[in-house]
Amino acid sequence: MQITAVQPRTERIAVADRMEGIEDIFRAHQDRVFRAAYRVTGNTSDAEDVLQTVFLRLIRHGHNFDGVDDAGRYLHRAGVNAALDLVRSRKSAASVPLEGTEPNSLRDPCHNPSQHQDTTEKREALRAAVARLHPTAGEMFILRYFEGYDNAEVAKMMETSEGTVAVTLHRTRARLQKELEGIR
Repeated sequence: MQITAVQPRTERIAVADRMEGIEDIFRAHQDRVFRAAYRVTGNTSDAEDVLQTVFLRLIRHGHNFDGVDDAGRYLHRAGVNAALDLVRSRKSAASVPLEGTEPNSLRDPCHNPSQHQDTTEKREALRAAVARLHPTAGEMFILRYFEGYDNAEVAKMMETSEGTVAVTLHRTRARLQKELEGIR
């Protein structure tokens, strides 16, 4: 006869309440995390992987948030960072997402395939260059230029000053311009 430990009723209720809270947070913020990850990775599948990673980490570590805004800011940053980690880990993986391809693009006389290829190459080169940045600079750049937040909002999210954001972004833009000069 095997004896198994039974979880006390109060613990089971606490776990159920916590999972319900995480489910509410997921419903409220999944789109925001997915969009942030997609802007960084440029790939739906990778963005879905990032979304899953962020929420699995949330479940494992059991963060407690003071409010919805705290959860949103935290999860957005976690999504951006997880997406940057994913891009960094796939240095040589080259894939072209199909969702951006028009089914009738080859029959369209106005469509220029070489121009599309150039744009795709530039976008991929930018993503790779951003992935090589220091994590803080990369996150600031993504929040400002991919996500569209202004410097004050980025400073608040990153818990730093607007001046620090402005200087970091200026240096980051200069570095990226220099690095991407040959891709025009």
